Amino acid sequence: MTSVVDIRPAVAPLPLPRALEGVSIEALFGPSGEPIALEDAGAVEVRGVTVSSNDCDRDWIFVAIPGLTQHGVRFAHAAKTAGAAVLVTDAEGANIARGMSLGLPIVVCSDPRSATAAIARTVYGSPASRLTTMAVTGTNGKTTTSFLMRAALGVHHPDASLCGTVETRIGDLRFRSDQTTAESPVVERFLASTLEKGLGAAVVETSSHALSFGRVDGIVFDVVGFTNLQHDHLDYYGDMESYFAAKKSLFTPEHSARGVVCVDDEWGRRLASEAGVPVTTVAALSTGDADWRVEDIHPERSIGRTVFTLVDPDGDGHRVAMPILGEVNVQNTAVAIVAAVQLGYPVDDVIRAVEGAEQIPGRMEKVNPEPGAQPLVIVDYAHTPEALEWTLRSTRELTAGRLHIVFGTDGDRDASKREILAAIAAREADVLWVTDENPRTEDPQRIRDYLLRGVAAVRPGLEDVTEIRTCRRDAVRRAILAADAGDTVIITGKGAEWYQDIEGIKHEYNDVPVAREVLAYDVRSHL
Repeated sequence: MTSVVDIRPAVAPLPLPRALEGVSIEALFGPSGEPIALEDAGAVEVRGVTVSSNDCDRDWIFVAIPGLTQHGVRFAHAAKTAGAAVLVTDAEGANIARGMSLGLPIVVCSDPRSATAAIARTVYGSPASRLTTMAVTGTNGKTTTSFLMRAALGVHHPDASLCGTVETRIGDLRFRSDQTTAESPVVERFLASTLEKGLGAAVVETSSHALSFGRVDGIVFDVVGFTNLQHDHLDYYGDMESYFAAKKSLFTPEHSARGVVCVDDEWGRRLASEAGVPVTTVAALSTGDADWRVEDIHPERSIGRTVFTLVDPDGDGHRVAMPILGEVNVQNTAVAIVAAVQLGYPVDDVIRAVEGAEQIPGRMEKVNPEPGAQPLVIVDYAHTPEALEWTLRSTRELTAGRLHIVFGTDGDRDASKREILAAIAAREADVLWVTDENPRTEDPQRIRDYLLRGVAAVRPGLEDVTEIRTCRRDAVRRAILAADAGDTVIITGKGAEWYQDIEGIKHEYNDVPVAREVLAYDVRSHL
């Protein structure tokens, strides 16, 4: 599977002045470093834009953005070698570039990141305006909801596109996603390719960072959804108010025409009252006032699904048999259904389409749906305290025997949630296997020590707790082999991620094939 940066829609060349329309330009220098007027750059034609030298192509604009550790202009030579025809950057980057003998026109603007979105929208022809578009944000549930939104769009667009954490789909093409929401040029290319292939509709999973960094600037989605706001990303935002403000920005006229908000938590209730666009509310796991509400949630073991009744504003109930396990996913399913209804789709048609959605990779994914003499093994992305609690409680409902959990937490990320997360695991699961997730540049032992302190707050004697210091693969193996028939082993934190990030290197790794490998060679599978 290739990366999203390989998406290449057909683009007609544009004169540089046309590509820069709407961008506030502070200065423009010719290839020799001399100041020139914009109208004098009309002979330069461009066919694309990128913020990454690894993503550059012939006659593209390379936007050099200042980063946390170094300025993007340091990669300008690599971008030129790949075919860049123009450099766009800030004053600092321009000063560096003028000493690099690039031989490229240099466009100077105060905010190159914002300029990127405007340039991409122009170069790729504002494709969102000619598509039916949906987006979803929230701490937990974005990926699941985006997959279900795609299924719901199937009422009128059987092969809608999807851009999100797990993968990006355009027709029969699948691309590996490197971020929840790609940089703005990639998002615009994704939408342009959707339009080019005549697919008619697209869903963009939208993170708070995407909103803060302008990755969806200039796109007005037809309908957007909000699932919840929970403890996450405070290493970047500092506090929940700032985190909330980022999410709320999706519910403004600059980004959406209308919204669907789950009001199960205080943040959803606030968003519903403060949104800058018309909002329809959903109460899925709470009993508060809402336009739509969920009732009678229960597992139906005969069909292996969680079932609930979705009550519409007229008081009519609609039975929904979710295509994904667990009460935790009721929010996501309800938001996806109601969002499609806001597009004018008949609710019963939407429910049928959502019920037929495929398995969502890494989201309550059953590795062995019919376990027989083996334990049931489930892989789920739950990585925040709230999500882990919901997930473990939902998994408990499916488990006749003991509940085992394999878990870790990310390095170089919000450390304040680690002990809380571990304490929840100790309360809700029976057997704990503490391992690594994505250590990044942090010492894995230091991360596990945080988790063990959280576990010890609930289980001072660390009963049925094993720390695996070798590797995550070993933790998965040992947990599965230690579990019995009737038990469940849930492997949390990574979901469908294709890598494990260790010391800045992304090693290819995914929990699902590792678990399948263990199950295939487990002697019980041959009994």
